[in-house]
Amino acid sequence: MFFSKLSYTLGLCCLAAGTILQNGQVRTTNYPDIKIDVASYRFRTYDANATEISYKGRWDSKKVSWWSAPGLVFGFTGDTVAITFGDLTTDTTLVGYRIGGMDWSFTNVSAGATHLFVSSATPGVHETWPFNPLPFELRVTNWAYGVQIAQVHVAEGESLVRIPPHQRTIEFIGDSLSAGMYTSFEGLSSFAYGVGAGLGDTEYYVTAYPGICVSDQNCWGNPRGQAHQWFYTSDTSWRASTIWGDAPEPWDFERQETTPDIVVINLGTNDNNSANNVSTATYVDAYTKLIQGIHGKYPKAQVIVMQLWMGFYASGNSYAQNQGYEQELKDIVAYFNSDEYLSAPLVWDGATNTTTKLDAPSEPFVSYFSTRGIMQHNDIGPAWHPTDVGAIKVASHLSQFIKLTFGWELVATGPEIFHETLYWNDEQNY
Repeated sequence: MFFSKLSYTLGLCCLAAGTILQNGQVRTTNYPDIKIDVASYRFRTYDANATEISYKGRWDSKKVSWWSAPGLVFGFTGDTVAITFGDLTTDTTLVGYRIGGMDWSFTNVSAGATHLFVSSATPGVHETWPFNPLPFELRVTNWAYGVQIAQVHVAEGESLVRIPPHQRTIEFIGDSLSAGMYTSFEGLSSFAYGVGAGLGDTEYYVTAYPGICVSDQNCWGNPRGQAHQWFYTSDTSWRASTIWGDAPEPWDFERQETTPDIVVINLGTNDNNSANNVSTATYVDAYTKLIQGIHGKYPKAQVIVMQLWMGFYASGNSYAQNQGYEQELKDIVAYFNSDEYLSAPLVWDGATNTTTKLDAPSEPFVSYFSTRGIMQHNDIGPAWHPTDVGAIKVASHLSQFIKLTFGWELVATGPEIFHETLYWNDEQNY
């Protein structure tokens, strides 16, 4: 999404302080401090490369997390789970964690420290239905921050158990709108997470970072665009430049746990901002290359192109929704579903800057999702990004679009998706 450098800086300040603002007022959080002295416990310890641990999203070879809402999942026996975080963890990173389908809990983690996430007092730890063994899930909330996994611990005599991945997978490629910037729990309040987790029985990856363009150029301090960066493990953050310098790791598409069946793209709000000086031709070329890259890496995946929403403006005695690149996006969708492309499909590799032809023709694989009318002006916050309610509305509509278009049933029938959105009024006399 487009935003000023001042608002970007303020956003980072809020992250650093671990503060959640709710309509301009500080929300009470009181996250528990679960840091422990590992010497006081008798653990069975697994290193970060243990095959029982499934890493969700993009993690590099140092087991450092990147992009939005990366996480890990594993099963465990007993009633104890602790994790030691490596020195490349950003101090005070807020993580969400839970066992089974329980509600999310949150804590701030520290580099080099061990945190006790599950104990005998954790709700649900002694229940064996519907999950046995119990699955543990951890997700990084902050798009700008990350953690490094050093070790995972369970009680002495107990074990980690690998949880098989779900049968279907969805990936989101985007900017701050997909990353969850300015929503309450960022990555765990974004519309992308809401779709991925809300579908149920689905793996989800959110390869999104605020301020980034699809065009491969500097946008709001991001040195590269998604037409290039999507092919790499790390994002365009200051952490990436500190840890990897000028030689980031290419993402190993062959080794990722599952291959996406659906890829959703929401990119262009930063390209459309005049401050970034992106021409329409450059945008169309970069967007086309990104889809060619997706088709090359995931030849069986369906691609959803999202219509951009760019806030609202006062119009007479009401409001109207800003649009950007509307016809260009429709033309891109039409091109990829045309005989011209499908008879001789081209694929792009942003890591090597090369275009090649696929050996066989393709079937139509690109759809257009209209966002018109989903949100109204009060669903966009003062910093030009969706409120929690706005994100939920987009997630709900997109989930239904996926169900109707591809036949994906919504099978999440209980686990919490969006945290702290349970509001009600029980005052009857007003």
